[in-house]
Amino acid sequence: MSTIEIRHIVFDIGKVLIHYDPQIPYRRLIPDQAERDWFFANVCTHDWNVEQDRGRSWEEAESLLIECHPEREDHIRAFRRHWHEMVPHAYTETVMLLESLVAEERDVTMLTNFASDTFREALKRFPFLALPRGVTVSGDVGLIKPDIEIYRTHAQTFGLDPAATLFIDDSMANVEGARTAGWQAVHFADAQKLRADLAAHGVHLARLERRAAL
Repeated sequence: MSTIEIRHIVFDIGKVLIHYDPQIPYRRLIPDQAERDWFFANVCTHDWNVEQDRGRSWEEAESLLIECHPEREDHIRAFRRHWHEMVPHAYTETVMLLESLVAEERDVTMLTNFASDTFREALKRFPFLALPRGVTVSGDVGLIKPDIEIYRTHAQTFGLDPAATLFIDDSMANVEGARTAGWQAVHFADAQKLRADLAAHGVHLARLERRAAL
């Protein structure tokens, strides 16, 4: 159990609170798996998409790829056009943990690698994202996890004491980035593990415990 009192809890969003899988629409658009794997490895790559999280516009991002792969224009533009299909649902049990923390007046914020426009779209679709005190969106600040500066920016913006901050992220690299910034951090796998990790850091959820006892 941690001996440091946790006063701030910071959630990642993608694959912690909402599901994200860019393969979903492309299983329909590019049915052949080998071709689809090639497309994600060589055209709409992870590194290409990360730059939108850093703040690059979709117009610029699409133009760069279309110049190199003009025969793939429709599939390239489909990435943004069908983005809503890539985030089909929230993780209900994790959202319940978030809601319980907010209801118990814990200081909850969010820190996410997300393009500015798609985050606003997600905010409309998943209203619980408005429950925490605030959010740092990478596309808005021009920084991405695990760059230590985004953790420092978030802590400064929301007045967090790094040593008293617990960060939750599905990426081990982002967890390590938070630790480098002086935060406590846990690697997200599922809601059950998260609840245990919260308890191990002294964060007990009385609201959920009462519900379980009924």
